[in-house]
Amino acid sequence: FSSKSHHTMPFTQLAGATAAAKALAPTACTTIEEVGSTGVGALTLGFLALAVTTVVMVAKAANADAERRKYYFCNTFICGVATFAYFAMLSGQGWTAIAGCRQFFYARYIDWAITTPLLILDLGLVAGQDFVTIAAVCGADILMIVAGYMGAVSVVTTVKWFWFLFGMAMFLPVVYSLARTFRETVITRKDPEMIELYGKIAWLTIIMWCFYPMVWLFSEGFASFSVSFEVCAYAVVDILSKAVLGFMVMSAHDILGEGGAQSREYV
Repeated sequence: FSSKSHHTMPFTQLAGATAAAKALAPTACTTIEEVGSTGVGALTLGFLALAVTTVVMVAKAANADAERRKYYFCNTFICGVATFAYFAMLSGQGWTAIAGCRQFFYARYIDWAITTPLLILDLGLVAGQDFVTIAAVCGADILMIVAGYMGAVSVVTTVKWFWFLFGMAMFLPVVYSLARTFRETVITRKDPEMIELYGKIAWLTIIMWCFYPMVWLFSEGFASFSVSFEVCAYAVVDILSKAVLGFMVMSAHDILGEGGAQSREYV
């Protein structure tokens, strides 16, 4: 009999842990703080801006040569995936309730897990960076997004902030790579116009990406921001870091072709 009780003990502990988690989970919410009319307006603006950018990038890719087309393909999928995410959020999909009875749009994390590595690839192509380094930076970036999501849905406060720290630990090497490693590579190409282009889009990306954890802190973190303010803040950063960056790359159409030719010479 003692052997039998010994084997059932872990199941008893598991049941207790599950009950504790259910007690903390937002299943007993009678009302949920949802996005308001201002937030819906921001979602609409984000959807339209990203959708228009996607269409423009598709049109440019169709008429571009192989060297330039890779940049337009990157920006097409960056803005296309984000457009889908914004349509989902605008349609009332891709969300759940988290601790504090707050609406949480997990659709944006699916978006970021796909689009931020593509943004890194876009920057890497402009810089002429090797694909092994690009892949390593993308790996750290994906871990950062996963940590942000896990922190957002955590019901235990201590666990939430551990996930936030894990995410920031992955964020630092990503920023370092964009600011230093990729820049050093583009400098070796000895093309002033490409160096200038990379500098502009890299710093736009770095600055915008620094706002994401700041918004997270006061929305998914401390829940100080309303859901609508959170949605507005994320929408502004998404539009600048995706749509505006796409048009900046597009404006350098002639430079990209020349830069590609030079990068092959330096290989």
